[in-house]
Amino acid sequence: MSKDLSVGQVAAIAKVTVRTLHHYDEIGLLSPGGRTPAGYRRYRDTDLDRLQQILFYRELGFSLEEIAAILDDGTVSPTEHLRRQRDLLHARIDRLRELAAAVEHAMEASRMGIQLTPEEKFEVFGADYQERWETEAEQRYGGSDAWQQSSRRTARYSKSDWERIKAEGDALNARCAAALAAGVAPASAEGMALAEEHRRQITDNYYDCGYEMHRCLGDMYLADERFTATYERVAPGLAQWLRNAIVANAEAHQAG
Repeated sequence: MSKDLSVGQVAAIAKVTVRTLHHYDEIGLLSPGGRTPAGYRRYRDTDLDRLQQILFYRELGFSLEEIAAILDDGTVSPTEHLRRQRDLLHARIDRLRELAAAVEHAMEASRMGIQLTPEEKFEVFGADYQERWETEAEQRYGGSDAWQQSSRRTARYSKSDWERIKAEGDALNARCAAALAAGVAPASAEGMALAEEHRRQITDNYYDCGYEMHRCLGDMYLADERFTATYERVAPGLAQWLRNAIVANAEAHQAG
């Protein structure tokens, strides 16, 4: 910028309130570098740089006292601040992926059948099915959009619907196992096509599964031993192969 800005202009640019900027000045967190003859605040480029840092750390949940200590540490260079911010952002991204994976876990656990009796669930899904997954998942994630969408769809499913869905899933797992045995690379066209079919089965039968959500689901297949065991019983190494195919497919579509 070529000129100083008023407090109102800075508030509009940074999407904060004038009151917030006044408060930052009062506590010494962000005191503007200039004043008009009448005493009005005037913000310079360096002030906006500091405001950007403050808002970044606020977004990550730091208190104003912590932010002041961070920014006023004379031993930390601007480059180190950027490196620290990068690491904090990666940590936030990892946490969000963990949360998304937890929701996916809940969806997978709850998908076993809103309309089936315990006996029918056992009959359709086999001895590995645990009905407590549904209660556990609903208690933790019942308010999520994905849960609501899945609940609306599955509430209409009959036993024959679940049998069809189970058969489609088993057939896809068998084709994935065959690809693994044949040495098909997860990131190959064939591997990604199988991953895309896996994603579409979820979208068609349960809830809209985007590529980032699908990637989180693939990560969960390795992070949760119950899901890992499900795929390992189909074929040793299948959980890792499918996860890699899912990631490759997601990256290909997101890059496009």
